[in-house]
Amino acid sequence: MTEPGRLAVRKTYKLYIGGAFPRSESGRSYAVTSSKGDFLANASRASRKDARDAVSAARKAFPGWSGATAYNRGQILYRIAEMMEGRRAQFVDEVVAADGVSARKAGELVDAAVDRLVWYAGWSDKIGVIQGAANPVAGPYFNLSTSEPTGVVAVVAPQEGPLLGLISVIAPVIVTGNTCVVVASERAPLPAITLAEVLATSDLPGGVVNLLTGRLAELAPWLASHMDVNAVDLTGCPEELAVSCEQDAAENLKRVLRPSGKVDWLAEPGIERMTAFLETKTVWHPIGV
Repeated sequence: MTEPGRLAVRKTYKLYIGGAFPRSESGRSYAVTSSKGDFLANASRASRKDARDAVSAARKAFPGWSGATAYNRGQILYRIAEMMEGRRAQFVDEVVAADGVSARKAGELVDAAVDRLVWYAGWSDKIGVIQGAANPVAGPYFNLSTSEPTGVVAVVAPQEGPLLGLISVIAPVIVTGNTCVVVASERAPLPAITLAEVLATSDLPGGVVNLLTGRLAELAPWLASHMDVNAVDLTGCPEELAVSCEQDAAENLKRVLRPSGKVDWLAEPGIERMTAFLETKTVWHPIGV
């Protein structure tokens, strides 16, 4: 709360790429307003160059993150939840401003986002067991299937539910060992920016999550067509843009997740978002050798 007679410090938030907070190379920004139209802050408007830098950072971080133990990844997600809990009041204020809901409702949504992180953290060392299998074969061989992360995933965060929806699309991607480039809600990017500050001071290695703010129509097609992106989550894309992005993604056989209909972020998520970005590797080994 600003004291009477004192001018508030107007912020221009930066991007989050490779564990650092660079300004957009274009120097552009845009005004972020509340649900009532009041000015809140300025956010960087990422360019295609920023998107390329984010993909490079995600690719660089992939070997280390995918090579970490599942238990360690779960610990880190749990640590992020702890730190979000510590900044609960700030997240509540931002959800109130973004969605125009009551403080009580915003508190419930923030708590649900923290709980969602803990839920996915618990799956870190279990999803591989569920997805893997020892396959019966007609021959003297062991045939084992194991799951591996897809790689770099471009995620279009939902425009509504700027915190719970955001957590619900990021957590299943990274808990299984993928890295990601996330386009935050264009309308309400402040919860994503605050989340970036949490990630930067947590144990999450730089580059595992990269957050871009700006125009969805500018960034989403560029990421969908990027040849070093292995998968795309188009959850936050409107129908027409999602169709064109899916076509762009076909250029190098990306995995594409494109939910149909409105998603209820308060519902139990299930494991589908985790398995959507996993590959299955099958190994044959002679018995007795």
